Amino acid sequence: MKELAQQVHALVGIRLTRLQLAALGQYEGLLLEWNSRYNLTAIRDPQEIRARHFLDSLTCLIAMRGTPMERVIDVGSGAGFPGIPLKIACPDMQLTLLESIGKKADFCRQVVQSLNLKAVSVISGRAETLGQASDHRQRYDWALARAVAVMPVLAEYLLPLVKIGGHALAMKGESAPVEAQSAENALRLLGGSLRQLIPVTLPSVVEERYLVVVDKTASTPAAYPRRVGIPAKRPL
Repeated sequence: MKELAQQVHALVGIRLTRLQLAALGQYEGLLLEWNSRYNLTAIRDPQEIRARHFLDSLTCLIAMRGTPMERVIDVGSGAGFPGIPLKIACPDMQLTLLESIGKKADFCRQVVQSLNLKAVSVISGRAETLGQASDHRQRYDWALARAVAVMPVLAEYLLPLVKIGGHALAMKGESAPVEAQSAENALRLLGGSLRQLIPVTLPSVVEERYLVVVDKTASTPAAYPRRVGIPAKRPL
């Protein structure tokens, strides 16, 4: 974990405490244990988990730091990435993890309970449904997603959840510049505006990575998100 702490400081500019590193170590152990029974993630090597899950998740803070982070939602959280590492690093954050696959949501609940994380809710459900729920619609400072959908679809999942003045963040690979351009119409319809693409280089990871940051500049029309399955079938 010492190497991870050094990498986080070098790349993100924050120093993780011993307690935070211990929490990440416990999280890693739970992930390895559950992965032996359920296919939560294809990454099973501890060093790879630290680089491709923990460090990768914490790179979100490059974009988020210095902005309001009181309420954050991680859409399609899977085994808790990027949301849980961010919560460990930023304990004052109120975090919602949204995951449609039951076993992955159960794993997230186990991590939250085992690590005694406060102000974290895990919801088994879909973004299309949650984006129309009054207690979630346009309530979040940040809506995050990693490896969930292409940008025009992802915009419809994320932006209805973000308050005006808040932000959406998509963690993307080398396709990010093309995807961002293809999402211009969707962003405009949903009340968003592309702010920037931040290139991210992870140690020992050759693939290009980007943080795609979108500002919420206007209210999302009531028609969006459309019902479950429609955004993916008919992207804006």
